[in-house]
Amino acid sequence: MNTEQLTLFAPAGQSKGLPNHLLEYTPSMIDQAASDRLLKHFIETTPWKQSIQKLWDKEYLTPRLTCWYGKTEKIAGTLPWTPELQAIRELVGPLAGIKFNTVLLNYYRDGNDSVAWHSDKESIMGSQPVIASVSFGQARSFDIRSKADHTEKFSVRLEHGSCLLMKSGLQEQWEHRIAKSTKPMKARINLTFRLVI
Repeated sequence: MNTEQLTLFAPAGQSKGLPNHLLEYTPSMIDQAASDRLLKHFIETTPWKQSIQKLWDKEYLTPRLTCWYGKTEKIAGTLPWTPELQAIRELVGPLAGIKFNTVLLNYYRDGNDSVAWHSDKESIMGSQPVIASVSFGQARSFDIRSKADHTEKFSVRLEHGSCLLMKSGLQEQWEHRIAKSTKPMKARINLTFRLVI
């Protein structure tokens, strides 16, 4: 297995020196019982799809399942808000000071599911997007690295019921990922709330 795809950090807590002006982590934003219910609900009721991506003239299946919800004409196939997603949106909106209009759901089925180094810089989110990321299920390490210096790296352990707010400036200066894991991993659902303009 390619070690570059494996997480570089210990599976507990946050790295020292985390750039808090760009990231704000709220553990247990949603309590254990509600988080358990929502994890089961999203796994069982979401019409998950596995996308095909093109990289260097080759097509491959994205190593996770996804589904878009919200109200926008900019993203094809976006589904209407559900009561559960609407309730979570009302929780995270005040944290960000934003009324989010879309959410991307990601289903990481096990430790083999991942997302490679990237930044969310789509023009449909404006020049300095703010994203609220809510996690349910298996705790996974969210790794970030500076675009200017890849040796400058940090990690946040995204726990069941937590929220990570990616603030203005993060996408411009940093990349992030959820790496594959050699350790057994259970299911994880991640909701990333965005404002599409």
